[in-house]
Amino acid sequence: QVQLVESGGGLVQPGGSLRLSCAASRSIASFYSMAWYRQAPGKQRELVARITTSTNYADYVKGRFTIFRDNAKNTVYLQMNSLKSDDTAVYYCNVQPVITTSYWGQGTQVTVSS
Repeated sequence: QVQLVESGGGLVQPGGSLRLSCAASRSIASFYSMAWYRQAPGKQRELVARITTSTNYADYVKGRFTIFRDNAKNTVYLQMNSLKSDDTAVYYCNVQPVITTSYWGQGTQVTVSS
């Protein structure tokens, strides 16, 4: 089992920045995958960014968002810059210790509005 605690969401103006954190209850050093997803009202959950042996981003966040991990803190982060109103959503952390197992965080709300 892996428990995930997300933090860092909130209200930010367009063009602003936020950093989301996802702290895991055990070591992430050997995890197969760590990722961030988001779900806007009335829409399906979608992948934002993922770290496996490489790093991948959805086209709509490339150049603005960065996913990175700190193994010493068992934490994965999502740095979000140049935020737009379309980025408003609940953001979820997802980890896969192995390819066949997946855990989700509780979600953190990000609202981009003036």
